[in-house]
Amino acid sequence: METAIQLVAFNIPYPPDYGGVIDIFYKVKALSECGISVYLHCFEYDRPQAIELEKYCTKVFYYPRKKGLRYQFSAKPYIVITRVNNQLINNLSSNKAPILFEGLHTCFYLDHPLLANHLRLVRTHNVEHEYYLNLYKAERNVFKKLFFRIEACKISGYEKVLQNASHLLCISPNDNFYFDRKYGHSHFIPAFHPFSEIKSKEGRGKYILFHGNLSVSENLQSVEFLIKNVFGKISQSVIIAGKNPPDRLIQKIKQLPNIQLISNPENEQMEALIQDAHISLLPTFQDTGLKLKLLASLFSGRFCIANTPMIHKTGLEHLCHLADTPEEMIGLINKLFAQDFTSEEIERRKIILEDAFSNHRNALKIIQLKVNSSS
Repeated sequence: METAIQLVAFNIPYPPDYGGVIDIFYKVKALSECGISVYLHCFEYDRPQAIELEKYCTKVFYYPRKKGLRYQFSAKPYIVITRVNNQLINNLSSNKAPILFEGLHTCFYLDHPLLANHLRLVRTHNVEHEYYLNLYKAERNVFKKLFFRIEACKISGYEKVLQNASHLLCISPNDNFYFDRKYGHSHFIPAFHPFSEIKSKEGRGKYILFHGNLSVSENLQSVEFLIKNVFGKISQSVIIAGKNPPDRLIQKIKQLPNIQLISNPENEQMEALIQDAHISLLPTFQDTGLKLKLLASLFSGRFCIANTPMIHKTGLEHLCHLADTPEEMIGLINKLFAQDFTSEEIERRKIILEDAFSNHRNALKIIQLKVNSSS
């Protein structure tokens, strides 16, 4: 008998080049490598269909995502109501395999009567209303700011649909605590990622690295904080690398001679930048979910400095240096630039990361939920 799972993705998860789709793509790959037939359902809107997905999926379905101002007047969140498709519910209900909904975005059919007899799993990528509230606080554009505020309110009310899930798969211990307290049936399953082994180098690098999607308001808030309060007050070289930096950031970087901007690096270049840095500096002002750039820095980089919201209850606290204020960050930068990154540090990472954050091991946890529910 075929062992299968249906997975509903909020976007086409290839190429795996930003947080949410990285988790989905490497989850699909890991499940496939465990012998599971994956039926992948994708919403299509800003990325082309991907033949690469057919290597790991028995079948891939594509559905156009709706768009337009009228959907913003729905009582349901925009991220949900624009991912409604009659063919999707027909396809899901005609297959008896368990369903994994990726994010609250894809949960419109979670409580549908046609799926009442299915095992229904939901991957929570964030506490979404908190995430959107933080986007609202960080955003400068008045129209986007209003959208994020309204969306946060809608999501907060809509979240109760999760009580219809058989199991919730939470991406961080912090999120797991929140969802388990509210709905039960919650399990911590760390982010899936492209790393199979520690690639960190011993010795010293020559620069500090900040990396992330620079078009996202959360990352812009962080890097602008660093430029103003940290990078302008140190002598060490700094590289800022990421997707689609806005003009206002480019102009700020030009004012400081110790900062170099690398726009839209390819995956191989990004990994090399992380490996060759002496310090990855990764503050965030959002403590929801798990930031995959933190995992990338720990699997491939040397020293990692992060603030409390970045590492709180992630299970990765012992692998990072904690700094919450600019003064603490500057102090740690000066201290760590006088130190080599050692083989002992690399061994500590292997013990934690290659066990708890193993894609294979975490795919087996998902499979075990299916086995336990059917027994």
